[in-house]
Amino acid sequence: MIEVDRKDGLWTVTLNRPEKANSLTGEMLSDLVEIAAAATEARALILTGRGKVFSAGADLEEAKTGGLATSDLWEKLSGAIAALPCLTVAALNGTLAGGANGMALACDLRIAVPSAKFFYPVMKLGFRPQPSDPKRMAALIGPARTRLILMAGQKITAQEAYAFGLVDRIVEPDALMQTARDLVVDSVAADPAIAKAIAELCP
Repeated sequence: MIEVDRKDGLWTVTLNRPEKANSLTGEMLSDLVEIAAAATEARALILTGRGKVFSAGADLEEAKTGGLATSDLWEKLSGAIAALPCLTVAALNGTLAGGANGMALACDLRIAVPSAKFFYPVMKLGFRPQPSDPKRMAALIGPARTRLILMAGQKITAQEAYAFGLVDRIVEPDALMQTARDLVVDSVAADPAIAKAIAELCP
């Protein structure tokens, strides 16, 4: 359910459970953590999904019965992505919900299709967000808009997300992956030491 394509230094990681809106099971989360930890050798990484939804967050059955919603795997995953020395791009093929927000927030860049929506209904569901998510979100869009999403539970359109600074570009679906690949061309071609040094200089 997690596909990984490694080609010429570019790792493309695809969530492939479209029949369940790419909701994440504990096994999928564990696989993603392992992939992110191994991606230190990648020159760039693109994270995307199959179908019309990027990810609906935690698998509902596991969230209800297995404590998946509060698993530390979510934080381990976002931390591993954020720590990668290469350029990381979340190519959001559709709506992003719940704990899956952490993956996108941890990436360096986020691009999204026009139909994508963004929501993180932790207040309504009675959970806390991953510890790093509010900080990363506030760094991108400010504290008030972070509260709009996390505390007021508002669903944000792609256009609003772009205006807020939550996503960097809105891209038509048929151009999404090519745009993501175009964004990482220089990083893939660069001397890894130079790319890492520039990444360390960027806030």
